[in-house]
Amino acid sequence: MKRLRPLLAALGLLAGPTLAQTAPPVTAPLDVAAVDAAVARTLKAFDVPGISVAVVKDGQVVLAKGYGVRSLKTKEPMDANTLVGIASNTKAFTAAALGLLVDEGKLKWDDKVTDYIPEFRMYDPYVTAEFTVRDLLCHRSGMGLGAGDLMFFPDSTDFTVKDVIHNLRYFKPVSSFRSKYDYDNNLYIVAGEVVTRIAGQPWADFVEARLVKPLGMTRTATDFARLPDPTNVIDAHGPVNGKVQVIQRDRGTVAAPCGGMYSSVNDLSKWLLMLMGGPGAPAPLLKPKTQWELWSPQTILPIGGPVPEKYKPYSYNTHFSAYGLGWFLRDVRGYKEVSHTGGQIGMVTEIKLIPELHLGIIVLTNQESGAAFTAISTTIEDHYLGMKGLDRVQLLADAMKDYQAGDAKETAAVWQQVATAQKAAPKKPDYKAYVGRYHDAWLGDVNVYQQGQQLWLRSVRAPRLVGQVLPYRGSTYAVRWKARSLNADAFATFALDDQGRASGIKLKPISPATDFSYDFQDLDLQRVE
Repeated sequence: MKRLRPLLAALGLLAGPTLAQTAPPVTAPLDVAAVDAAVARTLKAFDVPGISVAVVKDGQVVLAKGYGVRSLKTKEPMDANTLVGIASNTKAFTAAALGLLVDEGKLKWDDKVTDYIPEFRMYDPYVTAEFTVRDLLCHRSGMGLGAGDLMFFPDSTDFTVKDVIHNLRYFKPVSSFRSKYDYDNNLYIVAGEVVTRIAGQPWADFVEARLVKPLGMTRTATDFARLPDPTNVIDAHGPVNGKVQVIQRDRGTVAAPCGGMYSSVNDLSKWLLMLMGGPGAPAPLLKPKTQWELWSPQTILPIGGPVPEKYKPYSYNTHFSAYGLGWFLRDVRGYKEVSHTGGQIGMVTEIKLIPELHLGIIVLTNQESGAAFTAISTTIEDHYLGMKGLDRVQLLADAMKDYQAGDAKETAAVWQQVATAQKAAPKKPDYKAYVGRYHDAWLGDVNVYQQGQQLWLRSVRAPRLVGQVLPYRGSTYAVRWKARSLNADAFATFALDDQGRASGIKLKPISPATDFSYDFQDLDLQRVE
């Protein structure tokens, strides 16, 4: 998921408390016309082709609507039934699937993972022995942010669930076990495998049979390939060389338990109504104790310092933030908010609930701007929290413009240096010292080869990771990926032996705004030939 949280913290949306206050309940109906206007401005401000929005309140769907188009190619309209990849909002379904097994007495949250997956191994034997099913869902493993995501991101890799489980043993911890929050995807893949082994059927079949179908979510599927009707589905969109366009969809299935599901705002409204209960809601699928556990703090999250003065009117007066089991938790104006976001290549989404107000908000988009869904969800939330006269669209548009300008300046300096280095390079460069096969314990082989007068790098098991290797400074090069929609160019620093021959490569993203799932920094490529 895009790195939106630092931006939100800077705006006071995740920052520390000001004065204690509790928002009185708002009984006025939602101003749908105002939401329409906010969405129209959001589409333009963040260059998003299409957005769908739903609001459930007091057991009723009070808004379910699409805006814009689901594809820039077809120009077909977005509507409340348009299917979008909900990405990490899938995690709540995986947690709920485990909750069903807990309710049936087939599992306890604090059972050891090795009880169900004996081959499960972490880097530290102590962590392996102590790792529980609960730990799979809490982002407190000790591994770094997004560690290992290149095994499934971007789509096209050939890794299996078996590979993912095996390769976890190679990731050195960046913090001690259970001491620090670092968002993780691969452990949700393991959680899906726990469901598979206990239930005796694939995670996808179990989720669809036990959660999706009982709620009447007839258009929802656990991944793109399983969609019952792919006719009303978005195309993925993202900026390519500064222009938003249709880009390649992620069709991977290995990562489905952490982020593969497709759904619509109409279907997801049924999910939210069931979770919150009350008059008119579907019958609960989980026992109250289990539902409460999913929404109970497990890992404490930082919320930043005091709110800057100019952002205090926008602040929800948050005192705590935590991660539960498949959900983010915090307080907003005296109420408990349960939420999650999700990001695949070319689409980002958000779901929010305030159970005490029987309020649920869903925003699905077909572009990569997290600020867009935040502008809409907070506009709706403001209404029900009694916060008036706030222009969330403009606030986030201004902040995003500043953020992108800083990033653009930093990356432009890198490419300017590359251009300078290219001019100084010989017309017929000799890359023999760098050409060869390099191996990483978990990603596998990466080939560096010369093609004409150019040096290229290609991952064998993640074939979309192919890019030209351009001189930057000394033995550090810049990798410009051939697939420009990746927006994840990287530095490649070659380690040289005493003969000046490359013996290894370390990579890291060039831009600080690069999605954390491009975890190049976790690779340790050593030359093997």
